[in-house]
Amino acid sequence: MNLFHKGLCTLLLLSLTTLAHAFDLQQLSEQLAKPSVIHGAFIQEKHLRSLPQPLTSKGNFVLAKDSGLLWLLNTPLKQDYRITCAGIARREADDSWQMLPGKSAGAEQNRLFLAVLQGDSSGLQRDFELHLSGDAQAWQLTLIPRSLLLQQIFKQINIDGGALVKRIELLETQGDSTLLKMIDSTSAKPLSDSERADFAD
Repeated sequence: MNLFHKGLCTLLLLSLTTLAHAFDLQQLSEQLAKPSVIHGAFIQEKHLRSLPQPLTSKGNFVLAKDSGLLWLLNTPLKQDYRITCAGIARREADDSWQMLPGKSAGAEQNRLFLAVLQGDSSGLQRDFELHLSGDAQAWQLTLIPRSLLLQQIFKQINIDGGALVKRIELLETQGDSTLLKMIDSTSAKPLSDSERADFAD
């Protein structure tokens, strides 16, 4: 075997090895579904065509694999939301939770956040075409809506992450967009008693 053929065989073997170890949606789902609880902070920028500056909100979140998502807004106003399979609830002044109507574009966004953060790729695949690139340490996932309903709301959704989701960008059909940055996310802390109570309520 001459050097050319040896080199060709080596290249083929390398490409096959790379294909065999390519990072796929199943691996991404398993990676994101591993942590039972994730705590972190977020910055959300809502870019509206009618405004020169984005509307920025900040807060904290708690994602519990078996319970749902607590979305705790601190600025510009203080408001707590709980997102579960049952829907979206808002904390009232008396500390009780009030379920919100589930048909709005905002509700659709929050349902998406929950599916993405929990690594529910099978749920996402029902509604979107998924295109994944990168590896376990640095990946990018692009979601293109399948259904007419979602096509009326979103043009495309871009998600970036590593061990956990770091960034979600929602590009809306009408030209507006939302950028969500997850900061200081950690899977090292368990649920506190008050967080457990919020999910159980």
